Amino acid sequence: MQILDGKKTAAYYRSQIAKKIEQLTKTGAPPPRLAAFLIGDNKASAMYVKMKEKACVEAGILNRTRVLDARTPEAEIIELIESENADAQTSGILVQLPLPKHYDENKILSHIDPAKDADCFLPQNIGHMFLGEETTVIPCTPLGVMKLLKFYKIDVASKEVCIIGRSNIVGKPLAFLMLKQNATVTICHSKTRDLKGVASRADILVAAIGRAKMIDASYVKEGAVVIDVGINRVETAGGEYETCGDCDFESVSKKASYITPVPGGVGPMTIAMLLYNTLYNYVLMKKVDLDMNIEAEECL
Repeated sequence: MQILDGKKTAAYYRSQIAKKIEQLTKTGAPPPRLAAFLIGDNKASAMYVKMKEKACVEAGILNRTRVLDARTPEAEIIELIESENADAQTSGILVQLPLPKHYDENKILSHIDPAKDADCFLPQNIGHMFLGEETTVIPCTPLGVMKLLKFYKIDVASKEVCIIGRSNIVGKPLAFLMLKQNATVTICHSKTRDLKGVASRADILVAAIGRAKMIDASYVKEGAVVIDVGINRVETAGGEYETCGDCDFESVSKKASYITPVPGGVGPMTIAMLLYNTLYNYVLMKKVDLDMNIEAEECL
């Protein structure tokens, strides 16, 4: 069994992105900026935003985070988003999810300029992706999964892939990227009959359901590649909290040929791809002559 080390892989991609930005700024062009909105007091969201800020600094991307109280009027949030839309240096905008429940998430997101959609959450960009258009961003987590596989030279062509989870953020776009690379893809969900039977046929199994340690060895084919997208905080017997994935790592790792750890697997790749999207948007917006190819770009 080999670990698919997301930290090491993300560090490589982030170094490549930093080189691209250095190449850009040497011409006298200003660096791109990522604008983040952190609304409410969700501690996990605050941690993720801090990690994104740190990654931006290391890559040479400017960042501006607006931390807003959960009582901030929706109209004020929208006004601030539109101010970032109008800022020529901002090429990436993200609203950290989930939002407090009283906000209309879709309404707020819809005010992001599609040309600055760093997460690829907007229907315009998702539509462009599914139509196969190259000049669009790709959702960060699915793109990160594909680049991680490519980094470890795991070819998905002709492989049977099972994705457990059908979210718009991970499951559906990842299925498209796998199909584009000539995999045979099955998307499973809570209504799938004989879920274990379907999953255990897969050469590549992706767990993206948000249920801590649900996937054990009985779901896994001997020698399968296992990608664990889940990030869950669970209380231990001693009253402490630990971060774990959707897979029972100890059980699954005994059958898998490759497996992502949690933490340190898909998570760092997601952040690296956020930086990539921010730079890619900048290149498209400014019509900059900058070669955006980095290793494993074939997955696009």
